[in-house]
Amino acid sequence: MGELGWEQGIDELLRVVQRRASPADVLDWLGRRTATAVAWVCPGGRIEAATDGFPHEAVEALGERLVRLADGRLGAATARHGDLEVHLEACGRQAPRPVLVTVGAAGRSREAAALVSRAGGLLHLLGEARRADHSARGYEEKARALRFAVLTALMTGDVTLARRMTHRDVPPLLDAERVRVHLLHCPPADRDRLASAFQDASGYHGVGLMVHCPAFLDHLICPIAERERDGEGSGGLDDRLAGVLRRLVRENRGYALGVSRPHPIAATAAAYGEAVHALAVARNSPERLAVYHGSPSLLPLLPRPAALSWARAHVEPLLGEAKITQDVTRLAVAFPRSAVARLLGISRTTVTAHCGRAERALQADLGEVRVRAALDLALALASNALPSEPGAEAAASGAPSLAHLLSSEPAVDWATGFLEPLGEAAHRDLHATLRTWVGHNTDAQRAAEALSVSRNTVRARLRTAERLLNRDLLTTGSGLHDIVHALIATDHRAHLSDRSGHCAPWSRRGSAP
Repeated sequence: MGELGWEQGIDELLRVVQRRASPADVLDWLGRRTATAVAWVCPGGRIEAATDGFPHEAVEALGERLVRLADGRLGAATARHGDLEVHLEACGRQAPRPVLVTVGAAGRSREAAALVSRAGGLLHLLGEARRADHSARGYEEKARALRFAVLTALMTGDVTLARRMTHRDVPPLLDAERVRVHLLHCPPADRDRLASAFQDASGYHGVGLMVHCPAFLDHLICPIAERERDGEGSGGLDDRLAGVLRRLVRENRGYALGVSRPHPIAATAAAYGEAVHALAVARNSPERLAVYHGSPSLLPLLPRPAALSWARAHVEPLLGEAKITQDVTRLAVAFPRSAVARLLGISRTTVTAHCGRAERALQADLGEVRVRAALDLALALASNALPSEPGAEAAASGAPSLAHLLSSEPAVDWATGFLEPLGEAAHRDLHATLRTWVGHNTDAQRAAEALSVSRNTVRARLRTAERLLNRDLLTTGSGLHDIVHALIATDHRAHLSDRSGHCAPWSRRGSAP
């Protein structure tokens, strides 16, 4: 092999490597170029890759020489295997080292030996790159798991636990007093790329986090610290990460973004709930971006002692079940069972089994939307009650009914204001559609038949209702329970108005229950 052949050989070798070749591809090319059989031997003597026909027994016979090459006592060696000449060359500087073995019928030219040496060096670098890539993937997976753990702690309101998880490398988010949750809808395959592209050296994302939602595979949950500006205490979104998310929505038609209002960091779960509702609005708007502007929660408006008494009595049968059954049920009343399964890392069949145990304990059908709405409200009230608070202990008898609670003046006022957007002339059919849809247990086909319209018309009206009410009805369904409670409360006002001879807002006689 002359000078021209040497240069051409190096060029060919580089082209092979640039094609992201495997070690076997490089060895095949080297074997053809040098007319030898070639093997790449790992420390310990295992052959990782070899050309067809390579005499494996030649390596087995080398024994001690391979050990001395791998541990750095030798750099290269030559041996005989019958009529064949065996050349060995250790690659890399740090022991234990891999060894490139070539077996041929005759002695090598100087150019061929140099080409083998260069190929060995490139094979070693390829191996180092693969190991570095594997380590990087491992780091990414651990960083992703830590971000999810931090978010999980924040969703339970335990900021101290979140800080303890991060040890001495506390992310800036956990030093913030207030937070907004941005919920990005994007193709599932984009989540890894986005979280990696905007990740900082600590594995976080500046003053925020980008966390894969385990329940909904097209959601990226992004809590972002709400910064104070100019010392006046007026919050403003962190320009960089929030700006990145908004730009992604502008530049990608398949993206949408829901943004919560600012909340204390211990109330991250409430911010997430608002972001879910805002995302439902965003997906139905031309801008594909919405900030939550919904009505306040029903919970604090209910008469407190009576509401707690009802809630404890309602959930008491469930408290005798195993904790995993309670946890699954808490999630299953608010999210689809397939999403609960992904969130908890269990099968959908297991979720269904736990729900069955809860149904037997409660003597209720969790497949009924009104049952789920009532249980969700009871669980929320009971979990927020202090043990010493009046009404916090379940009453053996005399606990009020949910209908009684929802007939209180604050609850009825809340429901009337909540449903007010449906009273506009352009949306008169939405109220009847919502009532009929709930009355038929959210079955769009049955609701369509009852209304004498198509199923697509029902779903289109529901998407409009999502936008007007700032509630998610069709994706996670987390806003459905507010609809159920509002309809019950306004039915009470309609009943009182009918008795006094006046027509109440939103009452539709003859509509579905």
